[in-house]
Amino acid sequence: QLQLVESGGGLVQPGGSLRLSCAASGFTLQHYAIGWFRQAPGKEREGVSCISSSGGSTNYADSVKGRFTISRDNAKNTVYLQMNSLKPEDTAVYYCAASYGVCSRPVASWGQGTQVTVSS
Repeated sequence: QLQLVESGGGLVQPGGSLRLSCAASGFTLQHYAIGWFRQAPGKEREGVSCISSSGGSTNYADSVKGRFTISRDNAKNTVYLQMNSLKPEDTAVYYCAASYGVCSRPVASWGQGTQVTVSS
């Protein structure tokens, strides 16, 4: 129920790009806002970006604004996080999470995470 699976993480050099995917398993994402969070070793989990169920509203943490872009393709039951101009401080495990309709509602489900490492 409400299973989410992240993919697309890996090792990338500073300044490089990655695209993360968040795919739903067993349910449709069309009624859910999807957020991306990240957690670096020894640090608290932080919100990165979120997109409303309609796709009409997005938000970004100040630290990634202008570099990351969130989008969704409901036909593919997938939400993406395009990450450009990556910095070492972006290194973290990235998680996607679903909330009903809008990003301000409580998270109903978390994915297992995908590791992003930005290093030369």
